[in-house]
Amino acid sequence: MEATLIAHCGTRKISRAELQEIPAPPETETHKPVSHAKIIEELTLTLSYRGLAVARDEYAVSADGMRMFGVLDLNSRADGFCFSIGVRNGNDKSMRLSMVAGLRVTVCDNMLFAGDFKPVLRKHTKAMELTDLIAVGVEKIQRNFDPMKRQVEGWKARTLPDPLAKSVIYDACLAEKLFPRNLLPAVHRHYFAPDEEEFQPRTLWSLANAFTAAFKELKPIRQFQATAKLGAFLEAF
Repeated sequence: MEATLIAHCGTRKISRAELQEIPAPPETETHKPVSHAKIIEELTLTLSYRGLAVARDEYAVSADGMRMFGVLDLNSRADGFCFSIGVRNGNDKSMRLSMVAGLRVTVCDNMLFAGDFKPVLRKHTKAMELTDLIAVGVEKIQRNFDPMKRQVEGWKARTLPDPLAKSVIYDACLAEKLFPRNLLPAVHRHYFAPDEEEFQPRTLWSLANAFTAAFKELKPIRQFQATAKLGAFLEAF
């Protein structure tokens, strides 16, 4: 489950190195813009202090460079899942500096900003201390790792008889309408004949992966909507 960055509303994707070329506008009495590159630099540095590194990252900026959206997958990947962080920053007063984190993270330039929890939400005021803000946010993120790990471990321990798995798949499609009917064969294939050895066991975790793998065929917003509902749906089993 990698984080998803959707850039389709007037933004363009750029590299982390290109972020360095975008300066922050001057401060005013009430507004303290922060360089996008500085935010990512502080975030990656603070993660490194806690033994975490970025395994994959993506960024998008608005045409004027004032707004930035990004996702970072951490090297905490274990047993088929990884933790991710989403970040966004608006130096034009359009949005606060924000971070979201979890197992399922989606960031979109249409202001969709979703994950399991939000450790940072701060206005650009003179009182904002970036280093302290990022440090507190990362501490909250790491503190929430254990509960999320326990959830995954619980799903891995939950074996599913084949008839029940088929029932769950069909209920998700036909009763809950989580995804269109044309994806039924894909979900079935990813669960009963998975490509990855780690998803061979017939468990609730393998079924969750089958759904998310099939959802990749959907358009980005529809994929997010389906994935966002999936967790709550599977908790019932």
